[in-house]
Amino acid sequence: MKREITIERNTNETQIKMTLNLDGVGKYQVEAQIGFLEHMLELFSKHSLIDLKVKAIGDINRDNHHLIEDVGIVLGQAIKKAVGEKIGIKRYGSAIIPMDEVLCLCAIDLSGRYDFETDYKPVREKVNDFPTEMFKDFWKAVALNAEMNLHIQFLNPGENEHHRIEASFKAFARALRQACEMDERAKKILPSTKGKL
Repeated sequence: MKREITIERNTNETQIKMTLNLDGVGKYQVEAQIGFLEHMLELFSKHSLIDLKVKAIGDINRDNHHLIEDVGIVLGQAIKKAVGEKIGIKRYGSAIIPMDEVLCLCAIDLSGRYDFETDYKPVREKVNDFPTEMFKDFWKAVALNAEMNLHIQFLNPGENEHHRIEASFKAFARALRQACEMDERAKKILPSTKGKL
């Protein structure tokens, strides 16, 4: 089964095209107008081994909010569609990632239900061109559109805002990689007693 999908989202505020391959090798090509967001998406691809191609244009002359949130929406939609009916996947994934002084935990359940929880508390307003208040909006958009439970907790929040956000993307990448992997012992089994995810 090919687990590759292309999603396009066009509004009056943003135009986004994303191709995602769950069974890739971590190749990426990202153009998103916001340098720090591009960096985060690139390292997400690298650490998840998900091939990712993104072309995102938005009204950043007004604010970065629309573009960042809409990229999160499209990423969530792409994950949901690429994972398909979820037969044979592990469903759950978790990772604890150190980023220098920061220690971040991410746990995922591809349950078909939405929840997002985090204890992230920004100390400064921006990391380069990325408003830190958008951290929660981005991850909420991903979780809601992927229909997943997503928990991002900082076991040690550290002192550096860049490290906190980068650790969250790396932890998410590793947790998602694990959740989407095919379970060798259950290749034809849906990981739920409900009969549907």
